[in-house]
Amino acid sequence: MARNPVLHLTERGLYCPAGDFFIDPWRPVPRALITHGHSDHARTGHGAYLATHAALPVMRHRLGPITAEGICYAETRRIGGAIVSFHPAGHVPGSAQIRVQVAGEVWVVSGDYKTGGDAISTPFEPVPCDTFITECTFGLPVFRWQPEAAVMAEINRWWAENRAAGRISLIGAYAFGKAQRLLAGLDPGIGSILTHGAVEATNAVLRAQGLALPETRQVTIEVSAKTHPGALVIAPPAALAGPWARRFGPAATAFASGWMALRGHRRRYGVDRGFVLSDHADWAGLNAAVVATGATRVLATHGYTAAFARWLEGRGLQAGVLETAFGQTEDETAE
Repeated sequence: MARNPVLHLTERGLYCPAGDFFIDPWRPVPRALITHGHSDHARTGHGAYLATHAALPVMRHRLGPITAEGICYAETRRIGGAIVSFHPAGHVPGSAQIRVQVAGEVWVVSGDYKTGGDAISTPFEPVPCDTFITECTFGLPVFRWQPEAAVMAEINRWWAENRAAGRISLIGAYAFGKAQRLLAGLDPGIGSILTHGAVEATNAVLRAQGLALPETRQVTIEVSAKTHPGALVIAPPAALAGPWARRFGPAATAFASGWMALRGHRRRYGVDRGFVLSDHADWAGLNAAVVATGATRVLATHGYTAAFARWLEGRGLQAGVLETAFGQTEDETAE
């Protein structure tokens, strides 16, 4: 790190001395700037929160009563001696990269991001900077995503085949982001779409913001394979192997995640099918994002950090690893 960096790491999180604020801190702080509403980035206990207008409803739903202020994408705000702005990250609805400028030096904290588009998130926009703090959840060459339309077509075929065979299709997807992305790409003409309560509660928040989603019905005690034969059910991954899922009998099971690119992870979740669909950038996306920023220094956090930093150093960049607590929370909404 530079001698007097724009941001530096503390035991509570990433701190900006010039503005006296933290970005996505993991311990309570007086003032927190939040990239998005997943629990490893938006935690309880902070004195005041600043996030995009689109991120705040989900944050309030998940965190309860908080003192929070919204900001538009690309709107500049002076906080002490720092100038900050939030820019689309393409990760989930409302997600942002945070640009921090102090005395002419610009750092960008990516939060989580993906460079491929989807139907629910504001597309990623590269932000020129001197130092780029990038996630690298999938920072190895093995992770290369197929176009979303192709993956969704595969999921719809799987569902249609299961329905024709008289089976329920039960697919695991994180309650915020992934579940809604699936919903936006499903073909409602195939059959009924049912949701776990955690998914449906998040759907309600996002629908209230104007997000268009197909009709869904929350799974209750009255809902079963008999009442909705051939339905597709979206639930958090932890619900797939528990008693909640047993009401559907011998259902066909799947999980939608970037980790499904690795066979070991498919076995770990014990599902019939793995669909490779991620809300994070793949190897090509990470590299393209780094180049697009024009940054001469890149700090890698959460993921394959050491390997990605070495790769960047080999390409002539000053690179290093930033050890954070991101991605370390057992949270059904984290990926």
